[in-house]
Amino acid sequence: MIPKWPYHRRVVDTELDELLGDLAAVTLEGAKAVGKTATATQRAATIYELDRDGVRELISADLDRVLSSPPPVLLDEWQRLPAIWDAVRRAVDEDPSSGRFLLTGSASPASPQTHSGAGRIVRLRMRPLSLVERDVATPTVSLARLLAGGRPVVDGSSGVRLERYVEEIVASGFPGIRLLGERARRAQLDGYLTRIVDRDFPDMGRSVRNPTVLRRWMAAYAAATATVASYDSIRGAATGGEGDKPAKTTTQPYRDILERLWVVDPVPAWTATRNYLHGLGSAPKHHLADPALAARILGLDASALLEGRAVEPTLPRVGSFLGALFESLVTLDVRVYAQAAEARVGHLRTHRGAHEVDLIVARADQSVVAIEVKLASAVNDHDVRHLRWLQEEIGDRLLDAVVITTGDYAYRRQDDGIAVIPAALLGP
Repeated sequence: MIPKWPYHRRVVDTELDELLGDLAAVTLEGAKAVGKTATATQRAATIYELDRDGVRELISADLDRVLSSPPPVLLDEWQRLPAIWDAVRRAVDEDPSSGRFLLTGSASPASPQTHSGAGRIVRLRMRPLSLVERDVATPTVSLARLLAGGRPVVDGSSGVRLERYVEEIVASGFPGIRLLGERARRAQLDGYLTRIVDRDFPDMGRSVRNPTVLRRWMAAYAAATATVASYDSIRGAATGGEGDKPAKTTTQPYRDILERLWVVDPVPAWTATRNYLHGLGSAPKHHLADPALAARILGLDASALLEGRAVEPTLPRVGSFLGALFESLVTLDVRVYAQAAEARVGHLRTHRGAHEVDLIVARADQSVVAIEVKLASAVNDHDVRHLRWLQEEIGDRLLDAVVITTGDYAYRRQDDGIAVIPAALLGP
């Protein structure tokens, strides 16, 4: 159903307006409940909700109805009627006028041929709410400005304490969930996770013979948040201490489908080009679409995170699990802002982990902003050692170096110019 609550503009709105102003068709993709329908509805003249049986039947019987409707035409959850994709693609071939079609999808079809728009239908990713979109604080530092180079002035005070960040982690960035009371919010997150197992997997053509194994794998993946743990170690952790670990033939489809549902959202390894940096690892860094999902599937509330309660299943990590979830929250923000700036996000890790940088935001020319995430209010020389190493390795290609913290003030360190920025003060 189309949401009825007041709409608050998102970062992706500006991107969407720019694209629809010049292109005939855009598809807005992302996990369920991130707000795709609400955003798309703001600019649609005609709406077809294809997750409704009656609407699907109507459109299946008369595809031309869509093509002749007043534009922009919103095809909500288009993947429920894959034939509509080719119909839109053909319509764009015949008439490439701007702003004709807007599609939303909560799952990527298995067939790449089905999902290939060949430039006719441009894909745009939507993620859960960033801290800016949650009105946590007024941002004073722009990621786009950092990407422009020149190491701009960094200042401002957030007034946001650690407890607020923890609350934002467990509250989630799903617009329809985060403002609920705590009990209702937990129930909704539980329902979200249950739906993945009970409905989304069958809808994707994969019945789950043993839901307990899938839930254990999801819990193990959540426990691996912000690590590069091997999928073999995640599979091993999914045993729950009972019996043999699930077979690869069982868990590989889990990962594939969860990625197609945009529930699993790993950060790829950054691969430097032009031969100016060698010996980089290729393993992705693990994240779920929203850190609240990781906390909930592991049974952790704000109090448990602040107390440093042990996480089960256990996977090797450096630092606390709260630190991992804080990194996941910052990663969500950076990805939202980087996409708006037409930049890509990866992570850097040399072989055997001698050097690591949490996030690398790369422009098209491979100049980068390097970001470390620290669950701390203060930053010392040890915290910036990998950023200094990267500066020595790639020189001017490092546009800026940043440490994101839970502190109050944004500033630049005097001796090396590295920016220290509270998470709440970083914006697009």
